Amino acid sequence: MARLRMGEGILRRKPIEHIEDTEVHDGTGLQRSLGLWQLTAIGVGGIIGAGIFTLAGTVANGTAGPAVLVSFLIAGLASAAAALSYAEFAGLIPKAGSAYTYGYAVLGEYAGWFIGWDLLLEYTAIVAVVAIGISGYFGFLIGDLGAQLPQWMLGAPGTGPGHRIDLFAVLLCLLIAWLLNLGIRNAARFETAVVALKVLVVLVVIAVGIFHIDTAHYHPFFPYGVSGAFTGAATVFFAVFGYDAMSTAAEESKDAQRHMPKAILYSLAIAMVLYVAACLVLTGMQDYKDIDKESGFSSAFKAVGLGGLADVIAVGAIIGILTVMFTFMLGVTRVWFSMSRDGLLPRWFAKTHPTRHVPTRVTWIVGIASALIAGFLPIGEAAELTNIGILLAFVVVCTAVVVLRYRRPDLPRTFRTPWMPFVPALGVVFSLWLITFLQWQTWVRFAVWFAIGQIVYFGYSYKRSELARDTGSR
Repeated sequence: MARLRMGEGILRRKPIEHIEDTEVHDGTGLQRSLGLWQLTAIGVGGIIGAGIFTLAGTVANGTAGPAVLVSFLIAGLASAAAALSYAEFAGLIPKAGSAYTYGYAVLGEYAGWFIGWDLLLEYTAIVAVVAIGISGYFGFLIGDLGAQLPQWMLGAPGTGPGHRIDLFAVLLCLLIAWLLNLGIRNAARFETAVVALKVLVVLVVIAVGIFHIDTAHYHPFFPYGVSGAFTGAATVFFAVFGYDAMSTAAEESKDAQRHMPKAILYSLAIAMVLYVAACLVLTGMQDYKDIDKESGFSSAFKAVGLGGLADVIAVGAIIGILTVMFTFMLGVTRVWFSMSRDGLLPRWFAKTHPTRHVPTRVTWIVGIASALIAGFLPIGEAAELTNIGILLAFVVVCTAVVVLRYRRPDLPRTFRTPWMPFVPALGVVFSLWLITFLQWQTWVRFAVWFAIGQIVYFGYSYKRSELARDTGSR
């Protein structure tokens, strides 16, 4: 009987009809102030970053050649399958938490906990990894200007002679936490402005670069074979999500049921158009074997005698990648907030600021945690903490949208995933396929984090969740 009750407990679901707005004045509510284009900007900010400024050159040089364009299209198609599933849920359940909330409502408490707990680590690590990457660009620019900074502040221990801490990466993480704590309205204004600047830089790159294209560089188009384009897709896939983190802001949208599905699809569509155009320019300006793996566009413009524009691109890359940090820190704080409000973590974390209505406690905790990772771990070790959780979240969301469509076809949906169940199935298959590319170290770290999560869930969350209290399962 105890096992039966345990089984029933972990499968208890949050009734969708009861997932209602929490009033702002109760101390655990968020303020609805984001419009459609602010949400779209947050999504674009999370998607466009390292994909254009770093990954495009890396994959073109050693994996796919000019077919890096095909790699992005394949990855975009697979990501779109998950995005369409997210869009249906975002219109149906306009609450903070994204994949965690969707899993909780459809697949049960344990599934929701599993994804939520995983995303806490994944999103925090992504913030740290991006901060380290921006710090590298910053160091390059400082050196290019002839200035010298003390070695102790230029990197994590073991990354270089005299390195003790990546101070700039630490400060970036704390800066983003501070911005988010200003309130979602002010933070979103900053994000929208920076995203607009980033898109402008990419458009300038495309508009100028198109006049320096040599079509001979497109031959051979598949120098590594068609398989190279698919292998490249596995790499660049991690540059075509970001809408998942943006969807955690559903509870801060003015009209989430209408705007969230549109924002998810708009952000992915805008990003894919820019990715494809940028890849055409990059591989047309230089032979794929000569493209710099770390600063592809800067080196390409220098190669055609436009060194001044190359420096502008480097600055744009720094600013552009900064928005990725914003989107994912927003995501992790809203997942943590939602789990705490549901009682799966202490409700102390769900307390919001009395006037700015943002979860200041978890925001500063995430800011400090990401700063410690960025400051003291090499980028390779920090990066190994990412990826698997987001892919598993895609699997959960794509599975849940099918389950709910057949379980509750009567629910009013402002957006419906087309070609059901083929599209969600494509998202599941592609995500599982990509998981097979992950290194064993990633699995080890995931297993350790998962084991810690089991202790927390069965030692605390199982008995103290809101649903446990409502059903008297304690």
